[in-house]
Amino acid sequence: MHKVMISVAPVSAALHPIIPEEIAEDVYQCYLEGASMVHLHVRDENGRLTPDPSLLKETVDKIREKCDIVIEVSTGGVSDLTIEERCVPCFQPYVEAVSLNVGSVNLGEAVYQNPIQDVRYCVKTLLEQKKVPEIEVFELGMIHTVKQLQEQYGLKDPLLFALVFGHGGEMPATIPALHHMLGFLKETFPEKMPLWGYTQAGRRDWDMMRYALSLGADSVRVGFEDSDYLDPDTRVTVNAPIIRRAAEVVRETGAEPMTPAEVREMLKIGE
Repeated sequence: MHKVMISVAPVSAALHPIIPEEIAEDVYQCYLEGASMVHLHVRDENGRLTPDPSLLKETVDKIREKCDIVIEVSTGGVSDLTIEERCVPCFQPYVEAVSLNVGSVNLGEAVYQNPIQDVRYCVKTLLEQKKVPEIEVFELGMIHTVKQLQEQYGLKDPLLFALVFGHGGEMPATIPALHHMLGFLKETFPEKMPLWGYTQAGRRDWDMMRYALSLGADSVRVGFEDSDYLDPDTRVTVNAPIIRRAAEVVRETGAEPMTPAEVREMLKIGE
């Protein structure tokens, strides 16, 4: 049976108080519903991105008291941080995986800036610190960039691509756009199709996520960072109901949610 990693990104990007106890409990409830990875950012008490990992460590410590969900921390986000500050998660021993952004793109009214020299620094740092990258891709050219980075720095298999759709200014969340992205992924890596997952900003229904799973997606990401909609008419105040529905959709397509141990095995975390 095909197994799927469900990743929860539990914290909205909007500025609001960051309370480690509340995040940890929400993540634990998501874990009980089938989430096997949590995607976090380094934020201060008001939700701003920061190079100070103190609050992140407190949050992770409280999560670890409750469960063994895989800890992934972003090296990105729209901010004024330097690339050295953005890569602080790579040096934290409790971080198992990091998101890797390989190009610049408009995200709504903002410009997500990832100049190639910053990308190279991030790749070298995560490799040196033995962190597993999840490669966030917003446009086709970024897939080509990953191929070049793999040849230059020896990015190890398995590569995991998070195909992101739905932000204003990038690929729309449509069937043709998904086929376009997958087709180029197969063309760029003809020897072996990399692992790939589906993320949809502003998601209100489950149609595209279900379709991505029917095509064999290895992971899906949901949570308040992307959308707090359970269905077109229902918004929720905690993430667990969203994870519960995501797990149902995974099973509806004939797959089964992964456990954290299975994710670590799939991504060779710790090897």
